[in-house]
Amino acid sequence: MLIETLRRLAGERDGVLGVEPGLVIEPDESWTPVSELVREPYTLLTRLVDETAARWGAPFHVGAALFWKTYGYWHTLPMALGWALDGRVPVMPAAETYFKVSGAGVTIAATRVSWGSGAGVIGAALEESQRPLVEVLSRMAKVGERTLWGSTAEAVAHPLTSIVRGDYLRLLKEIGPPLDGLVEPAGDGYFRRTCCLWIALPDVEPCGSCCVLRPRARPRARG
Repeated sequence: MLIETLRRLAGERDGVLGVEPGLVIEPDESWTPVSELVREPYTLLTRLVDETAARWGAPFHVGAALFWKTYGYWHTLPMALGWALDGRVPVMPAAETYFKVSGAGVTIAATRVSWGSGAGVIGAALEESQRPLVEVLSRMAKVGERTLWGSTAEAVAHPLTSIVRGDYLRLLKEIGPPLDGLVEPAGDGYFRRTCCLWIALPDVEPCGSCCVLRPRARPRARG
C-alpha cells in the first residue's frame, strides 16, 4: 500500500517528491551516500546548509534548521505512512541510504529496504539514521537538538493529518523521546511546541502549525 500511495503523491506533485516512490534505487553519479553528510570536516553538509541559507536569505543557523526540516520530513514520511496504512514500516539502513538535491529540496532512497512493524522500529531507525545528523547540525550551527527533533515530530504528524489519517499522537508517544511531547493536537490539525525557525526569515507568515500561533492557556481563576 505504501508504494502505491507514494506513487500517487508523486503523480499529484508532478514528480516532485522527496523520496523515491519505489524507495529502492541503483544509484548513479547523481546520488550521494548520506554517510557523506556526517563525515568530518562536514564539508558537504556545510555546503548544503549554506545553499539553503542563501536561498532564503537566512543566517547559517536558520539555514541548518530549514535544511533539516526538509531532510527530516522526507526521511520520516514513508515510515509514518507505512505505520498508518497497513503497519508495514520501511527502514532504509543508514549505510545504504542515498540522497540527491531535487525540486523537493532533497530526494532520499536506499539500495535496500527492510520491513518491520511498530513504533519501536521507527524509533530505532531515527536513532541510527537521524540522530547523527541532528547532533552534527546542532553543534555546527548552534541550533538546539529539540528544535530539530521538533521537525521530525512534525514529519510524523503532518502526513497522518494531510495524506492518510492516523493516530500520530499515539505513534509519537510510542516512539517516545526525543519526539514525544513536541506536537500537540488542535482541532483537525496540530501545533508544534518548537519552532522550525521559518518565522525568523524576513517578511514571511508563520507556518500554520507554528508554536507562536498556539493559543495561550488562560490563567486559572482564583477562588
